[in-house]
Amino acid sequence: MNRKELIDALASKTGSSKADADRNIAALIEVITATLKKGDSIALVGFGTFEVRKRAARNGRNPATGAAIKIKASKAPAFKAGATLKAAVNGGKK
Repeated sequence: MNRKELIDALASKTGSSKADADRNIAALIEVITATLKKGDSIALVGFGTFEVRKRAARNGRNPATGAAIKIKASKAPAFKAGATLKAAVNGGKK
C-alpha cells in the first residue's frame, strides 16, 4: 500500500474527505518524526512502539575494493510491533 492508497482507505473508513485524510497522515508523520528527533519514543498500546536505536561505530569493508573502512556511530528509527498487531498478522487473537 502506498500513501495514496492509504489516504483513500482512511477517507473511506472515517467518512472524511481525501484532503482531510491526507492532512491527518501528514500531521501524524510530522509528530512521529519530531518526537523521534528529540530522542523520545511513541508507544501505541496494542499497535506498537516507534523508537530510536543507537548503532555503535564499527569497522566494515568496501564491497568494491575490499578495503577496510570505519563506519561512524548513528541513530536509526525503529518500530517494534505490539502483541495485538502481531496476533492479528498471524491470524490469532491476543
